[in-house]
Amino acid sequence: MSEPSQASDPCALIGIVKNPDGTITRDPTRFPCVPAAPDPSPQVMSKDIIVSDSTWMRLYLPTTALRLPKQKLSLVVYYHGGGFITGSVDFKLYDDFCNLMARELNVVVASPSYRLAPEHRLPAAYHDEADALTFIRKSDDEWIKSHVYLFNVFLMGTGSGGNLAYSVGHRVTNVLDPLRICGLILHHPFFGEEERCESEIRHVNDQVFPPAVGDLCWELCLPVGENRDHAYSNPTMGDGLEILGALKWKVMVCGGGGEPMIDRQRNVAKLMKEKGLKVVECFSDGDVHGAELGDPSKSETLFASIKSFISSTPYRF
Repeated sequence: MSEPSQASDPCALIGIVKNPDGTITRDPTRFPCVPAAPDPSPQVMSKDIIVSDSTWMRLYLPTTALRLPKQKLSLVVYYHGGGFITGSVDFKLYDDFCNLMARELNVVVASPSYRLAPEHRLPAAYHDEADALTFIRKSDDEWIKSHVYLFNVFLMGTGSGGNLAYSVGHRVTNVLDPLRICGLILHHPFFGEEERCESEIRHVNDQVFPPAVGDLCWELCLPVGENRDHAYSNPTMGDGLEILGALKWKVMVCGGGGEPMIDRQRNVAKLMKEKGLKVVECFSDGDVHGAELGDPSKSETLFASIKSFISSTPYRF
């Protein structure tokens, strides 16, 4: 008899336990957390600021900005992953990634938190991230005021964070003046639908983020009674693609050939092109879901592509 796949226990694989009251218990030892590093050493400093009673964000500032105080930098708003049910801004995995991003791209990075499901089901996270953009637009924080060029903002996220970048992007298009969103960077975005795509069937026993884990996340984060064909999970539903198509934004879609959602991610890129969006595809052959997280060499390759994407995207005045 063959050994059971880890994918047969999606709760264990993602590090949660379901509770009888509908909440979940998250394993606090699964991912270490790290504090912000406010000292300007060696190349990036970071700090935490409060956004609301339930949310906050971590800002990352390259020290080059201190040496050239009159030069403002582009802003990347980065949303962490975790299937909408786990994850935190201060996970070392995401902190290292954002730190390296700020350094390699020479940009300011803002990584806002959001409330997690099932305690706070969607659209709570979308509302939190829309509020975070409003906070940035109005903020008196010295780093934002002195070092961020608000006409050149990009929304980026990994996994569910990629879903957030897409979903928040088409919901806040005309209400953020003077902040201007110039493009989206969807890094291994988390989308779904009821019918399995071929890559989900092919990678059913994936050890990183198998379809069974995706199903669990959607079960816990979608509005009660909804399935994976809801507009929050399935971008072919709702009017998100139409709205983004009218904006003619540039979008980068990244994925790995070794992850179950790769066919879905390629299809989203195809649909965006059909809607008139300028899409840059950044797909690797064999990488698993979120492969660049925790692997500096892969991260640097990704950031080289993102740097080219940002530099070739015109400002929106």
